[in-house]
Amino acid sequence: MRDIAGIAGFQALAGQHVAVSDWLTITQQRIDTFADATDDHQWIHVDAGRCARESPYGCTVAHGFLTLSLLPAMLQGALNMAGIRMAINYGLNKVRFPAPVPVGSRLRARLDILSVEDLPEGAQVNWAVTMEREGDAKPVCVAEFLMRCYP
Repeated sequence: MRDIAGIAGFQALAGQHVAVSDWLTITQQRIDTFADATDDHQWIHVDAGRCARESPYGCTVAHGFLTLSLLPAMLQGALNMAGIRMAINYGLNKVRFPAPVPVGSRLRARLDILSVEDLPEGAQVNWAVTMEREGDAKPVCVAEFLMRCYP
């Protein structure tokens, strides 16, 4: 876990690699729960039998947005943000899903700070996020993540 002391801590890390999260396993239960929450029950996510017969992956795969939605948990597990009262998700830029996430995959995020911009009562931290699947060189998600922090 990386300790970051307040806004000044983020500013000192601008332009640097900051942390790598712990691995998270993508279970079918997690995929099914996400499908229920989003009403996205496309067969490639929830029908293991059909996937075994028809999918090029041979098994179910996680939704791209499920993969992306794990980012806050990965950040919380990788960073200790002392002196930050509140951090909110402000937005995303350049989100891509270059590779699938088969059920049973283990994922983690590589976290780099691109820049830190001052706000009237805090700062916006612009992250470069690369989510990777264990054993695969191609990332499963890349994005610029905008997080607003308030001391």
